Amino acid sequence: MTRVLMNNDRLPAPLLVLQWVVGLVILEQSLRFAFSPEAARAFAKTGLPNFIRLGLAWAEIAAAILFLVPRATLVGGRFLIAVLGAAIVIHILHGWFDVGVLVVYAAATWAVVAAKSAAAEQQQR
Repeated sequence: MTRVLMNNDRLPAPLLVLQWVVGLVILEQSLRFAFSPEAARAFAKTGLPNFIRLGLAWAEIAAAILFLVPRATLVGGRFLIAVLGAAIVIHILHGWFDVGVLVVYAAATWAVVAAKSAAAEQQQR
């Protein structure tokens, strides 16, 4: 019985692939944002303190890892959407309107979270 319930909350294959692709791409880019000297130099031009870059990077890393863990996908996805939203706002406030990639990441994350929520809701019925 438990095995059947556990299988019912799984995502369809295309959404599972989307979850892993988005999660891994964001994780890789967040690690680069945290550890790359080029990213540090580019961020320094914003005039913001370095701890903001590191805070955003580590928040993205934590959210991406949670997003990839099946039992934490909903929490991680919501966290990831919030972090991406903050990044979008920071970009726009600094006059960098090229936020399309961040919007796509947030939309893809939202699609996975919505599907996972629906599957969990259906499982409870």
